[in-house]
Amino acid sequence: MVAVSPPRLHRWLENFGTRHGETTLEVEAGALTGVAEDGSTFVASPPFSRVYAGPPDPGAFVAACVAPDAWGVLLVRKGGFAVARLTGTSVVESKVGQRHVQGRTKAGGQSQQRFARRRDNQARAAFEAAADHASRLIGSVPALVVGGDAGAVDAVLADVRLQSVAALVVGEFLTVPDPRRTVLEEAILDACSVRMTVTNA
Repeated sequence: MVAVSPPRLHRWLENFGTRHGETTLEVEAGALTGVAEDGSTFVASPPFSRVYAGPPDPGAFVAACVAPDAWGVLLVRKGGFAVARLTGTSVVESKVGQRHVQGRTKAGGQSQQRFARRRDNQARAAFEAAADHASRLIGSVPALVVGGDAGAVDAVLADVRLQSVAALVVGEFLTVPDPRRTVLEEAILDACSVRMTVTNA
């Protein structure tokens, strides 16, 4: 599977045809599909969990893959968080934060328990900080893309202030390292990309 930004889809399809031969396009199960002369295939799935029901035309498909007028991104790991509110592909407001969460210790007995409690408290404080900013920035968006560590994301979305937006998660879960500004920017591009599943003959 590869992620292709909508503006690059025409070029991607041209390259696919050059490598595999003339390609027949169809629409199946909410996605644009292609079968090439050599038997290779692809399935292009729209971003944001959308279902494509238009004609088997690349231009129409790209037009259906534009980012929502309003949406948000939430990335959380124990080492930090990133949250952004967007209009289309433009960031309206964002916040990136890092929190220290102590690593595991090899000590045993009471020391190990003490370290575990400290780690839990540090992680809880980090998730609370993420929830504070998330409720302010994306508490009312109609669509949300999430990523990072699944348990950490769930912990943040469990905040009572985010219960309504927690039900509006769309798209692929984004696997990202500890959130930084560059990680957030890459995640936004990834969230807007078409998922191409390719099977070579």
